[in-house]
Amino acid sequence: MSHRERLLVETAWLAEHLEDPTLRIVDIRGEIRSPDQPQPWYRAKRTEYLQGHIPGAIFIDWLEDVVEPEAPIRMTVASPPRFQAVMERLGIGDEHTVIVYDDGGGSIAARLWWALNYYGHPEVQLLNGGYTKWVAEGRPITPVIPTFPPAHFNITVQPEWRKTGSEVRRGLGDPSIRLVDCRGHREFQGEVGRGERKGRIPGAVNIPTKNLFEGDKTFKMEVELRRIYEAAGVTPDQQVITYCNAGIGASLGLFALKLLGYPAATNFAGSWNEWERDPNNPTETG
Repeated sequence: MSHRERLLVETAWLAEHLEDPTLRIVDIRGEIRSPDQPQPWYRAKRTEYLQGHIPGAIFIDWLEDVVEPEAPIRMTVASPPRFQAVMERLGIGDEHTVIVYDDGGGSIAARLWWALNYYGHPEVQLLNGGYTKWVAEGRPITPVIPTFPPAHFNITVQPEWRKTGSEVRRGLGDPSIRLVDCRGHREFQGEVGRGERKGRIPGAVNIPTKNLFEGDKTFKMEVELRRIYEAAGVTPDQQVITYCNAGIGASLGLFALKLLGYPAATNFAGSWNEWERDPNNPTETG
């Protein structure tokens, strides 16, 4: 099985498997606004879910359900007990393959994909093109909210899926480590930002997540993705660390690297939210 077949499902395939009891479809739609727009920058689309969603899909609020509300770093992934409780309450168990979608290009869906892998549940795929492609193709939607019996979800943390700020700092200047900033170019340059400080982590290269897609928000083919990363000096022999503001776009950048089979790619989950909090952490602009 190719990396694409293992990580992505197409809308036609999902339409034929809506009744498969081994699947759990997750609607995690939300909105991420540009930092030069008024706050709030982040929103969950529960109302839109209630109005219509893919049949059988359960809703996860990306701003509440899978984050740790009391953590000092905003948008920190939910602790193991909290994450486990949410999965079990929704009926997502060890035996299920999770299909995740959003409607904004995949960043929010990729965040859940990353969290599931980090907590030891690799049976998770993204819907290629997401809800936008599903609707554009005239496929069925429903306001009916499904219910599933509680399930058993085992947590086994996979540390290789996550880097901390201190680990990133220790690796600065190491030619075997490549930092990939997944934000837009203006944030990378330090022209705009969501935090108190603006700019980027020194030595990072900029590959915005918007570069990963075709016009219909489906992922570019591997040959084109590989060209994008290698043109920026990001190669499979490196330890590649993705980051953004809160680990959301970074998860999508990591997903693209996994599509390419990069063996040592991981996510600086705290991203800029964590990095800028420490005044001793260096930054670059321009």
